[in-house]
Amino acid sequence: MGKAMNKRPKKLSEPSKRERRMSILLSDDEQQIVDRYLDKYKITNKSRWLRETILMFIHKNMEDDYPTLFGEHDMRR
Repeated sequence: MGKAMNKRPKKLSEPSKRERRMSILLSDDEQQIVDRYLDKYKITNKSRWLRETILMFIHKNMEDDYPTLFGEHDMRR
């Protein structure tokens, strides 16, 4: 039997279902800013864009706040 027959078919990971809802309120000015941005960059899926933008921001902040063995002052010396 060749190598191709010994390989098992790969399972495709299923994306997790989005079952939790979040709601926000925006002022008219804030809504116009978001809408202009979406139009300018031709973003058609507002929900996906909001979700990815929020999660990217959180992820970046968590990386920046990650505890290190040495403080910033000690590492700059």
